[in-house]
Amino acid sequence: MDSLELEKSKSHIIVEIIEYVTNSVVIKTIIKKSTGNISIMSFDSGEGLTEKTTPFDQFAQIIEGQADIVISNVSHILEKGHGIIIPAHAPNYIRPNGRFKMILTIIKDGYE
Repeated sequence: MDSLELEKSKSHIIVEIIEYVTNSVVIKTIIKKSTGNISIMSFDSGEGLTEKTTPFDQFAQIIEGQADIVISNVSHILEKGHGIIIPAHAPNYIRPNGRFKMILTIIKDGYE
């Protein structure tokens, strides 16, 4: 995982700043602050994330491919350009469904 933020005041092609790695999930931090963070993630075919809950709302947006995001046991198939808010305290996971890339934004303010 690369925890360095992107260079400020510079244009970036977000889908190109992270590559796929065979049999892996790759995460790169775009912005990390005490009030939240924004990360970009790439998922190789067959790779997902196990079920978790967080005390904060999260916004997931697909920027390449397609993903199956399961929130409170309800499946949501998202394609490029689609986004979804994952509510705080809702169990959620990402089920493998081919290669894809997404941006995940977490806002912590107000949920301490």
